[in-house]
Amino acid sequence: MDIADNERLTERQERYMTSKQRAYLKGLAMTMDPIINVGKSSVTPELITSVDEAIEKRELIKISVLKNCLDDPKIIAQTIAERTHSQVVQVIGKKIVLYRMNKKKPKIELPQ
Repeated sequence: MDIADNERLTERQERYMTSKQRAYLKGLAMTMDPIINVGKSSVTPELITSVDEAIEKRELIKISVLKNCLDDPKIIAQTIAERTHSQVVQVIGKKIVLYRMNKKKPKIELPQ
C-alpha cells in the first residue's frame, strides 16, 4: 500500500464511523451541555464559523435547536456537518451532536 492508498483509507475512516465508535461518542455526549444554539435565523455563515471553531477545539460538541427555529433539526445537522466537514453522531429531539477529529492534537481516542 502506497501513501495515496493510506491517505484514502484515513479519509474513509474519518467519514464513516462504526456503530461502536458512534455509541462511544454518544456516551461522552450524554453528560455534555449544548454550547451553541440555533435560533430563528437557522443556519447562517456566522453559525457555521462558530461551530467550526468549537469543533476544532473540542472535537465533540452538542448543539441545541431553539423552539423559534422552524427548520427540521435533522436537516440542520446534515447541513452543518457538510459545511464543517464533521460527522453527525446523533440527533435527538432538538439536540444535535457533531464530531470531527482534530488532525493536529486529537483529544478523543475512538475504539477500533
